[in-house]
Amino acid sequence: MNKYKRTIVTTALPYANGPVHIGHLAGVYVPADVYVRYLRSKGEDVLLIGGSDEHGVPITLKAKNEGVTPQDIVDRYHNIIKKSFEEFGISFDIYSRTTTETHYRTASDFFKTLYEKGEFIEKESEQYYDEEAKQFLADRYITGTCPHCHKEGAYGDQCESCGTSLNATDLINPKSMVSGSVPVMKTTKHWYLPLDKYEAFLKKWILEDHKEWKANVYGQCKSWIDQGLQPRAVSRDLDWGVPVPVKGAEGKVLYVWFDAPIGYISATKELTPEWEKYWKDPESRLLHFIGKDNIVFHCIVFPSMLKAEGSYNLPENVPANEFLNLEGDKISTSRNWAVWLHEYLIDFKDKQDILRYVLTATAPETKDNDFTWKEFQARNNNELVAVLGNFVNRVVVLTQKYYSGVVPSKSILEDFDTRVLNEIVDIVKRVEVSLEHFKFRDALKEAMNLARLGNKYLADTEPWKIIKSDEERVKTIMNISLQITANLAIVFNPFLPFTSLKIASMMNIDNSKWINVGEIDMLAPGHVIGTPELLFEKIEDEQIQVQLDRLASTKNFNAMSSKVAVPLKDDVTFDEFSKMDIRIGTILEAEKVAKTKKLLKLLVDTGIDKRTVVSGIAEFFEPEDIIGKQVSMIVNLAPRNIKGIESRGMILMAEDADGSLTFVSPLKKVINGSEVR
Repeated sequence: MNKYKRTIVTTALPYANGPVHIGHLAGVYVPADVYVRYLRSKGEDVLLIGGSDEHGVPITLKAKNEGVTPQDIVDRYHNIIKKSFEEFGISFDIYSRTTTETHYRTASDFFKTLYEKGEFIEKESEQYYDEEAKQFLADRYITGTCPHCHKEGAYGDQCESCGTSLNATDLINPKSMVSGSVPVMKTTKHWYLPLDKYEAFLKKWILEDHKEWKANVYGQCKSWIDQGLQPRAVSRDLDWGVPVPVKGAEGKVLYVWFDAPIGYISATKELTPEWEKYWKDPESRLLHFIGKDNIVFHCIVFPSMLKAEGSYNLPENVPANEFLNLEGDKISTSRNWAVWLHEYLIDFKDKQDILRYVLTATAPETKDNDFTWKEFQARNNNELVAVLGNFVNRVVVLTQKYYSGVVPSKSILEDFDTRVLNEIVDIVKRVEVSLEHFKFRDALKEAMNLARLGNKYLADTEPWKIIKSDEERVKTIMNISLQITANLAIVFNPFLPFTSLKIASMMNIDNSKWINVGEIDMLAPGHVIGTPELLFEKIEDEQIQVQLDRLASTKNFNAMSSKVAVPLKDDVTFDEFSKMDIRIGTILEAEKVAKTKKLLKLLVDTGIDKRTVVSGIAEFFEPEDIIGKQVSMIVNLAPRNIKGIESRGMILMAEDADGSLTFVSPLKKVINGSEVR
């Protein structure tokens, strides 16, 4: 099916400011590893390229908070991530990092090539500058009050309370996170990649030539292109990163979005002197495995960079996944709401394949999905133990018992046997087709169907009941059961490499060659198999409760932290407080604001008038449930435009320790317009 001579598969580079969690695994690394293992088993020339992204503001922020250098941070987490991937069985050909000399040279040369070709726009702009620290401030180094929801602690690029994307200049009362001082605007010079120049190329290349891409990828690309692309800065004022290699660029580094994808190229250079064969030969294809938050960078920005350079292949496909949630809540590294890979490998020693199985079976391929520990337990006990493990164990035990481990010959086949043999071939073909189309969840389901076929075949034929009365029939049954088991060793190799190796060892075969899959005579009569070995064991409720308790303690800690972490605001005079006009009003109408998750548009009777108020409470209340509710609101707040709606006033809410909101309402119904004193 693959028309190319070779394939290079890249995986998104994880930030080296923390360990890897199950969201990363489900979205990127497990599907990439499954696909590469499949291609290898078919004898194809394929490389799996990965590495740590070691530049960017999150790393400098963590270093500052811990009082260490950025290099200290990336060294620590690169080693944790690399070791975790190795133990988990992610079969990288190389796992590199973006602080290597090769990467600095490669990224610098890439920039210079585009610079010398005149591909950049050079322009000056005003940015926030910390006079006390004597440095320009990245957006994440600036905090202030959100102009939309008025929550304090919003960052210069986004308010994490209401989710609105911001510019640092939008913040009310901005402060530098470096010194705590109020920043000033200062002129600085940067280089920009004119993405608008490549808009026509991207329209044809993606929207016309790659309609086969996954709907979530294609749709996000179309949305960006349809909105019109703008020049994007490729440099920034920072002292951590690849220095911009031109005169007059002292104190500036390559923006991490420009620097990081070049890490795929530099890692390949480290791996092989034939790196250009994989990146530039028309008979090679490039595939990016990423999460949905990286779609724009890998489908629009990086291809524009490659197009501007002129000698590289463009991605053939970008099978990005959506997000994986944890126990109904978004995975959050800052809140420690995650299942960390390095901890899993300790808690569930030698059980890598269970997590690989569950993450593939519940992969967020087309929409966000949820990981729960109860489902993890159920899939292990009800599928891996009861279906796959049970079948393989019964076949090996019965073969040892009846034939001392020697594969018996088939005698006369009944129609039922022939149908089962044909079904083996059909299932394997369905596995292969799904893998070729990046439908790993479907492929795994079909692989498990092969084990289900084997279990049903044994249950229907019951060789243990007829071993004394019809020995020839039992020979046929056991031969076919062994052929199914041998096929299982190969079809599960991409998904469950550790388990597959155990099955292959029991069958005494090589499980690395896909070409043998679907053969109904893989094991010749007289072939000697090994001894039985349990593949899986049940996971007890107590083990799962430990994990649930850990998450519960994390949630409780976060709630308590958020409860005590909010400092008192500065004192105000009575006269200042008296300027606020707080009244009781009744909500007459409520509706969600389009294209937002947190905003409701309310019509409130204030007793003075009926006015529109936009409030960030949509995650906690359904519009129909709050109509008729009496609320407290500030009625003399200056009008503010929020998402194109003029909002006149602010609804007062009480925020609990867990982040939930409650209306500040009178105990009994009062007249609209009543003052709150």
